[in-house]
Amino acid sequence: MRAANVDTAATRSYFLDLQQRIVAGLEETTGESFAQDIWSRDEGGGGISRFVENGAALERGSVLFSHVTGKQLPASATAHRPELAGRSWQALGVSLVLHPRNPYAPIVHLNVRFFVAQQADAEPVWWFGGGMDLTPCYGFTEDAVHFHRECRAALAPFGDDVHPRYKRWCDEYFVLKHRQEPRGIGGVFYDDLNEGGFDRCLALTRSIGEHFLPAYAPILDRRLGTPYGDRERDFQLYRRGRYVEFNLVWDRGTLF
Repeated sequence: MRAANVDTAATRSYFLDLQQRIVAGLEETTGESFAQDIWSRDEGGGGISRFVENGAALERGSVLFSHVTGKQLPASATAHRPELAGRSWQALGVSLVLHPRNPYAPIVHLNVRFFVAQQADAEPVWWFGGGMDLTPCYGFTEDAVHFHRECRAALAPFGDDVHPRYKRWCDEYFVLKHRQEPRGIGGVFYDDLNEGGFDRCLALTRSIGEHFLPAYAPILDRRLGTPYGDRERDFQLYRRGRYVEFNLVWDRGTLF
């Protein structure tokens, strides 16, 4: 594939727009305002963090954009990908986690990302990854059906086999293996995606991003007013502990 086919600028532009629209949609659903922090990285790049804390609807949540660059990857990152050694690189994406205050409103996670490593006189090495998944403390069938329906709709234009594969990947990835316990009810997950060319992979990633608000906002709106007490709150905190445990022990980003 020719280097000109890899359009990092278009990917960045989409991710920035996606962040803005997701924040606007969440603010409309919850009535809460997200703060903003613009940051830079000494080694190259930076990002925009949008976040809310101690809200009536969202106890804590963040919608993060980052675009970081480097001259070469550390040895730990190239040990299993020797073709990346010595290449300059860029990594960009949008990542969010939302923790509603109401225990009946589920935690949600979305990530869409792009990585490219380049070297003079060589083809770029690139891939997309991402997905979205739902983690209820108290499950409702209608919420699960709705969320999975939107995930399926996001991937339907890209082949009949894509959603089943990415759903299974999500189910297998978001597991606390030492407990043999799923983190939530799944969704879709994919990584190292470059099959079919850059344009197809960007279109698929865009479709995941476009289906996030339709997948989650109706569920959040439906559950925010559900009455709850100390028992539900205690169980919510217990389940959040499991969520943190997965991120510390099994998350690919942490291990990377």
